[in-house]
Amino acid sequence: MSSPTIHHHHHDIVIVGAGLAGLRAAFEGITAGLDTAVISKVHPLRSHSCAAQGGVNAAINPKDKWQDHAYDTVKGADFIGDQDAIDLMCQEAPQAVLDLDNMGCPFSREENGTIAQRAFGGANFPRTAYAADRTGHAMLHTLWEQAIKNGVNVYNEYHVLKILTDKQRNRASGVIAYEIATGDLHIIRGRAVLVATGGYSRIFAHNTNAMINTGDGISLAMRAGAPAADLEFVQFHPTGLKNSGLLISEGVRGEGAYLIGKDGKRFMKKYAPNKLELASRDVVSRAETLEIIAGNGVDGTVFLDVRHLGRELILERLPQIRQLSIDFEGVDPIDEPIPVRPTCHYTMGGIRANKFGHSYLEGLFTAGEASCVSIHGGNRLGANSLIEGIVFGKITGKEMVRYVKEEGSPTPQTEPGDITDIQQEIARLKEMPAENGKRPALLRDKLTQAMQDYVGVFRTPERLKEGLKIVRQVRNEFKKVYIDDKSDAFNTDLLYVFELRSLIDLAEGTVSAALQRTESRGAHSREDFPKRDDEKFMKHTLVSWNSNKESIELGFDPVRVTGNPKYVPVERKY
Repeated sequence: MSSPTIHHHHHDIVIVGAGLAGLRAAFEGITAGLDTAVISKVHPLRSHSCAAQGGVNAAINPKDKWQDHAYDTVKGADFIGDQDAIDLMCQEAPQAVLDLDNMGCPFSREENGTIAQRAFGGANFPRTAYAADRTGHAMLHTLWEQAIKNGVNVYNEYHVLKILTDKQRNRASGVIAYEIATGDLHIIRGRAVLVATGGYSRIFAHNTNAMINTGDGISLAMRAGAPAADLEFVQFHPTGLKNSGLLISEGVRGEGAYLIGKDGKRFMKKYAPNKLELASRDVVSRAETLEIIAGNGVDGTVFLDVRHLGRELILERLPQIRQLSIDFEGVDPIDEPIPVRPTCHYTMGGIRANKFGHSYLEGLFTAGEASCVSIHGGNRLGANSLIEGIVFGKITGKEMVRYVKEEGSPTPQTEPGDITDIQQEIARLKEMPAENGKRPALLRDKLTQAMQDYVGVFRTPERLKEGLKIVRQVRNEFKKVYIDDKSDAFNTDLLYVFELRSLIDLAEGTVSAALQRTESRGAHSREDFPKRDDEKFMKHTLVSWNSNKESIELGFDPVRVTGNPKYVPVERKY
């Protein structure tokens, strides 16, 4: 069996991931005159940012204040978000949205021509700008136009297999990427490396995410020496479609939709008497789960009712939502309520970083859902993900430019053994016999179903321990994984194995951290510890990879606080 051809490349800035955060950072690199490259395992316009529906938060209305946005975010995070990063994001948010507007992003408009905004959960002002119900699509296409216009180098359909480190300087030095079309390996060196690969919601069987969201960048960063944080905080969105898990945007509730049980009555008044359906997502998801447990659901679902909004509004502001409901549930929301249930949607955890996006490994930066800056703490507010992507894409892009010009020279070195390790791993997988081997698809199903069954909306130590047991079984069985496809070109069977390894790392980190956090906070709800414990757990969980033991290790990191008296933790009520 022939070895894959090896290619060498050098850039100033190497960005892994071509969603909103990655492309916004690339804009800063290329417009500063630096040689900037973006690597994506799918075409950039297939990045998961494109699926975002509801909108992007920013205090652009003169009646709104960034300080109010910041407080809503601190509270939504259940007081475990890093306050310096939250303040920075909310201060920069208005300009970040106006930047996109000036680039030509087709935001929806009010009659007077200003950018339209709608209400979203957990916010005390309707500050969510939107482009109908296709906001991420509009923003991503706008940034892609800028990338093409400014000449960003794009490695399209390249799957990153390893983050390289310069051992002498103890800093990131580039990546090894697999060219999907040919099977060739590419050593792509960079003076600064950014991981913007999105989240890891695919660790759950029922989720709203694209197939690509397997947390590759987070796992690879951990294995390179940059710890992740807060992996236990996994957000279940209240309105995933019953069968497919596809997302029904929070913007639907922002337009006035109701949640009802099988009795046809609204139930959120029992759980959030002030904000009702627009309480934070963790509150609404738990409320739905309790209604289903109490028998007020049908086949594990409750219903989202938009009929009272009227045909005209639905067709104007929620056209994609209507089409998804028709295509995947056979329900036209103009005439019938939509069956929905809590569905894994977003991962608050990610690569631990400071407010400028620098991870705990020098030269390795991170932004967007792959990062834990930490904006979202224990729970993300709706429409704060898109603003995080463009704000910290911009901020981290500028910081990488500064780093390269002031600190990031000379180009770091790669280690000769790195490429050999990857070559040997690929050869081993292709040569592994089927006899007594393990199919990756079966292992993945076993892993994601265990997470679904044992690490859901409500958690107990017994269920978490059973989930961890199965995850570790899958890790052990992974040693015998084999693939049927032995070819080089478009070997998705091979890449599926590398994605599975990432999922195993993140699943084990998630369950281990969930066991260690013996409190309920944000999206992490322990039935045996139903109260928040500020004395013991006002800190982030750190998850590291011990390369010598080939295992996950846990630690803690303090929450960064500003001393703002408004941010002192109080009971979170909606």
